[in-house]
Amino acid sequence: MINGINVDALHRMVGDVAADAAKGEVEFEVRSRWAGGTRSEARVDRWRLGGAEGPRDFTIVVDEPEELLGENQAPNPQEMLMAAFNACMMVGYVAGCSIRGIALEKVEIHTRGMLDLRGFLGLDKTVKPGYDEIEYTVVIKGDGTQAQFEDVHRTVIETSPNRWNIANPIRLVSSLVVEG
Repeated sequence: MINGINVDALHRMVGDVAADAAKGEVEFEVRSRWAGGTRSEARVDRWRLGGAEGPRDFTIVVDEPEELLGENQAPNPQEMLMAAFNACMMVGYVAGCSIRGIALEKVEIHTRGMLDLRGFLGLDKTVKPGYDEIEYTVVIKGDGTQAQFEDVHRTVIETSPNRWNIANPIRLVSSLVVEG
């Protein structure tokens, strides 16, 4: 075990996926429902890995600050986006260091971005509803060298799914069901 990661199991998983690409196919699913006001609750009930379904049992609550018409009872959607972005990369840093035998003392990721509400509110068509830029800083400490940490950093940049999804356009397929 290094950094709480079973490195032998990690090597086995990498070997299994390298030998059979179907074992690396992962599907995630989240169902969100409105819970009044600006609050929503997302349910995570299951996931699939290599064609096998596994149970999950999590509720994620989302709300807005009072100034954005919420009750300030939970992180807002943008904070959840950044938390998911950070968490995905965090796995990459911890696993990447573990597989290289680097013991960690600390990994922190600080992320921020600025939105212009005129875009979200539809007040100005020249203002986009999303970010122009998201900044993040990674602080890492452990028994690795500067070069090793830079290698892990490059690997995370190249392989983090959430980083990739934010940095690159992905196709979104939308449908609407109106109940009568």
